[in-house]
Amino acid sequence: MPATSRRSVLAATAKAALAVALPLATQLACAQDYPTKPITLVVPFVAGGTTDILGRIVADGLGKKLGQPVIVDNRGGAGGNIGAAAVANAKADGYTLLMGYNGTNAINPSLYKKLSWNPVNSFDPVSLVARVNNVVVVNPTLPIKTLPELVAYAKAHPGKVNYGSAGPGSIFHLAGEMLSQQAGISMTHVPYKGAAPALTDLMAGQTQVMFSTIPTALPFIKSGQLRAIAVTGAQRSPVFSQLPTAREGGLKDMVVDSWFGVFAPKGLPAPILGRLNQALHEVLVDPAVVRSLKEQGAEPVASTPAELATLLANDLKSWQAIVKSASVSLD
Repeated sequence: MPATSRRSVLAATAKAALAVALPLATQLACAQDYPTKPITLVVPFVAGGTTDILGRIVADGLGKKLGQPVIVDNRGGAGGNIGAAAVANAKADGYTLLMGYNGTNAINPSLYKKLSWNPVNSFDPVSLVARVNNVVVVNPTLPIKTLPELVAYAKAHPGKVNYGSAGPGSIFHLAGEMLSQQAGISMTHVPYKGAAPALTDLMAGQTQVMFSTIPTALPFIKSGQLRAIAVTGAQRSPVFSQLPTAREGGLKDMVVDSWFGVFAPKGLPAPILGRLNQALHEVLVDPAVVRSLKEQGAEPVASTPAELATLLANDLKSWQAIVKSASVSLD
């Protein structure tokens, strides 16, 4: 090969290598400096619910680890879809994150006919942050102290047991459908715009039973305004160790818990993703954060991005079958 040709090939190769190296170097430099300004953690629900409570605990810890404030931005509506869409459309620079939840990220894609975001293609999983056992609560004026007693009561009063939920198609609505199907009972679903009004009506006796995350219902259980009769996780909750699981109550396939994780817009540079994942791992072993989460009935659980992606993929498949079985669909 002539010398001029060799020089041309070498020059072209060097240019191509430089074209690859420069963006990588820029990403590494950005990761070393990151973050240089406040980060926004979008909570796709109104303030006061479990996603918000846990999101604020995580945001506070993450901000301290990263040296920049992490500001919670509540963007509620459409079962979390509005907040999820906002993050999906945000710049993938690490300054806008989503406090994800299996109700939004794993159930909504099967529930809603049209979504402006995709659970896999719109987000990069960062880390799981917590798992929360759900609890079955009843109005304390009812003669019901166990799950078998609720089933017996519903059978004795067909069509007269109303259960509230945070909204149509919510994980708690579907939990009620699962209970009805597996126990062979008939309950009437009463959807609300959020957990707070649903709990208010339950305490007022307008409804008789409700499924809820432990953090949301905990203050009312402690005050005696609600009675907890079972948890729906695979294991008993440390917060209510005396409460049996639904499985122990005779419903062998009744396992419904909630998980929460941080997601970023798709395309987040790998060094920044790694920085965030590392920081969340450190946050979730911080004694103060662990204590705060456990006081809310949440179990701190960190993960790799790949582990969160696998959990999401499995839940997308399992909840699709449950939504189809319940014949629930929303526009």
